[in-house]
Amino acid sequence: MLLFGEMNFILTFASPNRQAMKGKTIQPGMLDRLLKNNAFMVIWCIIAAFGTYFCTYAFRKPFNAGTYEGYMLFGVSYKTILIISQMLGYLVSKYCGIKIIAGLNYGKRILYIISLVAFSEAALVGFGLTPYPYNFGFLFLNGLPLGLIFGIIFSFLEGRRFTEMLSLGLTINMIMGSGVLKSVYFIIRDALHVGEFWMPAVEGLVFAGPFLLFVWMLSRIPPQSESDIAQRTKREAMTSGDKRRLLAGFGVGLFAIVAINALLTMCRDFRDNFMVEVAREIRLSDSMNIFSQIETLLGIVVFICVGCLSFIRSNKKCFIVQHLMVFTGLIILLGGSWMYSVGELSPQWWFVMVGYGIFLPYITIQSVYFDRFIALFRTKANAGFLIYLCDSAGYTCSMLILLYKEFLAGDISFSHVLYLISIFVPVFSLLLLITAGVFFRNKFIHNQ
Repeated sequence: MLLFGEMNFILTFASPNRQAMKGKTIQPGMLDRLLKNNAFMVIWCIIAAFGTYFCTYAFRKPFNAGTYEGYMLFGVSYKTILIISQMLGYLVSKYCGIKIIAGLNYGKRILYIISLVAFSEAALVGFGLTPYPYNFGFLFLNGLPLGLIFGIIFSFLEGRRFTEMLSLGLTINMIMGSGVLKSVYFIIRDALHVGEFWMPAVEGLVFAGPFLLFVWMLSRIPPQSESDIAQRTKREAMTSGDKRRLLAGFGVGLFAIVAINALLTMCRDFRDNFMVEVAREIRLSDSMNIFSQIETLLGIVVFICVGCLSFIRSNKKCFIVQHLMVFTGLIILLGGSWMYSVGELSPQWWFVMVGYGIFLPYITIQSVYFDRFIALFRTKANAGFLIYLCDSAGYTCSMLILLYKEFLAGDISFSHVLYLISIFVPVFSLLLLITAGVFFRNKFIHNQ
């Protein structure tokens, strides 16, 4: 009731472009004046983006903290069925997002966010109400709207002089949000003695109030300034013609980056979905706080690395540094897994290094890479379109590795599958990165 009851309030009073009400012009308030200050603007955006996306995770991620032991369907563990169901919904959402986010109506973004999350919570309630084994379809419905949230939130942040800093809220959340919410899951479950099938809906309701607060903060972020447009180009909805021209001119380089991101998404999702099982197999820890501890540490390191990109004013130099960051992460991923295979690294430290090796390049591509690409080549585009090309390919790969593990890999352990893909992913990604680097270098020289 809280989520729906406050929706009208948010939609009525949260618009950042309010010009008039009842025929009277509204003068800028104190908050509007404060948001013109760069430091205040950066802090406000970080908190708004982090809070909104973190709370959105509470409607999507908590169910996979459960193990659903003893439940089977079609000869497959029920948890795998649930993950596949939600991922299918998320995957469909990402493919739809290629069109929807690229042509997003900026005036209705708040309506979209609240409506999508409300729909996902209703699906979780249906998941709890419907008995096993008939409730897995509700997780498809839960994932279906949530795949669009990231693109909508990022549309408030892209094309700014400080986009790298503004996006830090999303950056750190993509790393630590899932781990923290797994720990919160166990706390709520033990305190309220809620069953596994009702826990996702309960945790979503716990975060409904904070979600609305952060959405209101998000809605107050002003549009691009003239200096933002001068440095990063104007961001606006793309037509079909704009998409065709972009892909015709930069297809080779963009394909290589999309492929790298797809492989990293596959690795990240498998690690995240089966974090509890992998941790048990490698005897990481029995503490319910271990996931939040590891992911928070990862988040801080990547937070600092990505945030520092804002201090590089030259789009060309920043683009080069981003490629070096992707390269560094891939080397960490490959090196950590090789050291683990020859016994030079403990399973615990291998698990941590896999996290660093995945998230440094993944976050670089997912949150800031395309913003600088658009600014460097001065092409008409928005980052949302390119991010959703990455996501649709990425979640397709995630689905494939999940199906491989369940139906083709036999009794292979979760930790061994993670080891195999943490070798395969960086090897192929490094080849793709070299291809992208050479293509964009030649493209830049040709455009001069």
